Amino acid sequence: MSEYPPLPEALTVGVYDNHTHLEHSAEYDGPQLDYREHLDRASSVGVRGVVQVGGDLASSRWSAEIAAREPRVLAAVALHPNEAPRYAASGQLSEALAEIDELASRPRVRAVGETGLDFFRTEGDAELRAQYESFEAHIEIAKKHGLALQIHDRDAHAEVIATLRRVGAPEHTVFHCFSGDADMARLCADNGWYLSFAGTVTFKNAANLREALEVIPRSRILIETDAPYLTPHPLRGRPNAPYLLPITLRAMAAHLETDVTMLAAQITSTTEEVYGTWDSEPVVIDD
Repeated sequence: MSEYPPLPEALTVGVYDNHTHLEHSAEYDGPQLDYREHLDRASSVGVRGVVQVGGDLASSRWSAEIAAREPRVLAAVALHPNEAPRYAASGQLSEALAEIDELASRPRVRAVGETGLDFFRTEGDAELRAQYESFEAHIEIAKKHGLALQIHDRDAHAEVIATLRRVGAPEHTVFHCFSGDADMARLCADNGWYLSFAGTVTFKNAANLREALEVIPRSRILIETDAPYLTPHPLRGRPNAPYLLPITLRAMAAHLETDVTMLAAQITSTTEEVYGTWDSEPVVIDD
């Protein structure tokens, strides 16, 4: 039975988890945590807030609703690239994208994501066309509302980059759970894009991610959990959560041979540059 790990040592300078899925916690066996408990644990170790990310209409609605009532949460809304073919197959892709557009207009929705291309599970030309249609629509929604774009890129590096160049990337474009190498990191930096590192950067077989971390300017680095997935080493096999972010941050600082507090301060500044601040007043909604 999977159980959440113990709290890590608290940070002295706080950071933000810029990509998490609090609604997915129930996918794991063992004790379940309400989103408030996740946030309380995160606050206790110096994680100042999270970007709660949607992947379909239901989770995007939930993300926007939680952000409206909870000051430690901002929201990202989108159709995940693996979801786009399902909406297209039922003839509902245009309607679903229209709802994402409406959700993106809400004050504490600060990003469109996660969207992009995922060729790992893509089967056939129809699914591929739906992914491209959805990705390009999300790019336009982000630009329309002046929001950051959170990109899901799996086995599709060249195609994602080509699409961003052809359509025109939003001002703040973030490669969520960056999975490229140093050459791709340099290309992203040249285009002014941001790289978000997850627990994968701590994996023993992820030398490419650490090499990318070395070459990307510090001002382009973000950090995330992608919870409940991608739990950092040495806790792999147990569910991830925003309160475990300090483990990844400390591993990144150690690899870069820099002070943890300095890296945390830089990432916090960059996160607020991309998403704005968390301190705008939430709407009071009775549970």
